[in-house]
Amino acid sequence: MGKDIATALRPAFALTLLFALLLGIAYPLALTGIGQLIFPSQANGSLIEEDGKVIGSSVVGQAFSGERYFHTRPSAAGKGYDGLASSGSNLGPTSQALVDRVKTDIEVRRAEGIAGDLPADSVTASGSGLDPDISPETALAQVSRVARVRGLPEASVRTLVEQSIARPLLGFLGEPRVNVLALNRQLDQRGANKPE
Repeated sequence: MGKDIATALRPAFALTLLFALLLGIAYPLALTGIGQLIFPSQANGSLIEEDGKVIGSSVVGQAFSGERYFHTRPSAAGKGYDGLASSGSNLGPTSQALVDRVKTDIEVRRAEGIAGDLPADSVTASGSGLDPDISPETALAQVSRVARVRGLPEASVRTLVEQSIARPLLGFLGEPRVNVLALNRQLDQRGANKPE
């Protein structure tokens, strides 16, 4: 009887080991190698460097709080844009905590000088909490503040935002969006009121 069990278990152990090596080591290494060869920037995090120093990623948001910068949408990731705590808040529309947080974000946006209707993404967090993009409406709502603080004509800042809008893939996949880090880098390259 013991010999029958050992005979029956041997193929199971052999297949487990084979698939562990194949799917746990060989397949991930092959995909990593292919990714490094074909898409090296994306495989390494789409990092953005300036003067040889990594300043961010084009696919992971980061908080901007200075008045001279366009601000990102609120983040539910940890204490805000914490990559180690990426997640949504999981608060539903009937949650009082969500209502209170949105009210606070509305007050913050009003204090920044944004009048009129607020775009939804200016007061709500994304699903990951690390969204690098904002809607064109949220970017355009911030134009007057950024132009005033930087001493730039409002029309030129508005044009910069309009030129920074990424359109939906194939005209219908996704939403128009503005990458906040890329937009703020373009502003800094213009040099007006650049931080020291």
